[in-house]
Amino acid sequence: HCHRQGKMSAEDGIPTACTTIEEVGSTGVGALTVAFLILVVSTVVFLSKANSSGVQRKYYYLSTYICGFAAMAYFAMLSGQGWTAIAGCRQFFYAHYADWAVTFVLTTILLGLVAGAEVDLIFGAAGSAVVMIFSLYMGSVSVVTTVKWFWFLISLMGLAGAVVHFAQSFKAAADLKGGEGSALYGKVAWIVILSWMCYPVVWLFSEGFASFSVSFEVVAYTIMDIISKCVFTFMIVSAHDALGSPTTAPTQSREYV
Repeated sequence: HCHRQGKMSAEDGIPTACTTIEEVGSTGVGALTVAFLILVVSTVVFLSKANSSGVQRKYYYLSTYICGFAAMAYFAMLSGQGWTAIAGCRQFFYAHYADWAVTFVLTTILLGLVAGAEVDLIFGAAGSAVVMIFSLYMGSVSVVTTVKWFWFLISLMGLAGAVVHFAQSFKAAADLKGGEGSALYGKVAWIVILSWMCYPVVWLFSEGFASFSVSFEVVAYTIMDIISKCVFTFMIVSAHDALGSPTTAPTQSREYV
């Protein structure tokens, strides 16, 4: 690699010009392509059902935008956009972070709706998620090592805040609701908690220590995105009975407008 970190100077913050950049390989591009297609199909499916889903419309709309924003980010990365070179002459896809800043908040709102949580709790969890993503981004573009790890610690605090909301406050609201809604929340909350915990781990070995190749990093993030977005949203919208209110007519007799 052509750039060595750690020199403090007036030009600190500006990496020296890279002669070569470690870029994503064919495996990474393949993963981006597959994820893009899965996300686009998911977005179209959710959007087509949103207009005819009655009481469940809000779940479909949120699912549409969660997958839709991610699809836009993947399209950007596939088109060679949304990246820059960071310290160590490594390709860094900031498009991921633009995607997560939006989709992690939407995921939090969707989880809160499934749980039946109060709006203030949803805002608290969403704020924590934004802290996590913003800090991971700032850590990625930090040139000074100590600053980078300080941002990483802040991101872990943001993640902890979100997880506490999901595992305690949201869960308490879901348990209060009881029935199938509570059981559904229990399943989807763990998908989100476990997949979100993987993001800082991958960051640690890619942007952090640069142990993972760019392709491996891209593949890892892709798998986590598919689980925390597509699997998560499909599990929610397929649980019609748990989402509809008791007075709702069966989903089979949907009215088409």
